[in-house]
Amino acid sequence: MIRRMLPGAFAAAVFVLPLVVAGPAAAEEAAQTIVIKDHKFEPATVEVPAGKRVKLVIDNRDGTPEEFESKDLRREKVIPGNSKGSVWVGPLPKGEYAFVGEFHEDTAKGRLIAK
Repeated sequence: MIRRMLPGAFAAAVFVLPLVVAGPAAAEEAAQTIVIKDHKFEPATVEVPAGKRVKLVIDNRDGTPEEFESKDLRREKVIPGNSKGSVWVGPLPKGEYAFVGEFHEDTAKGRLIAK
């Protein structure tokens, strides 16, 4: 009888354990969308929780590519026109972090504030 129960118990552990382990980590991660439109970031100021890992979703609504770049965050990523890309940052200490659109630095400027 125990041998018959073991495969079922093993299968349950295989499927349930990853949910338990991944659950808290997924809940701690945050996502923030930044839109590129007319070679500007919207919003230009983004607030994120300090001490948390954050996914920045860059939604480029312009027809041309843009490079999300931040020396403060040590991140850069080219986002093709009319597409989205993701950049992970953090966990960050409280503070302000500048970012630019390297292909249009005169207009594409922003800052991330970790609170």
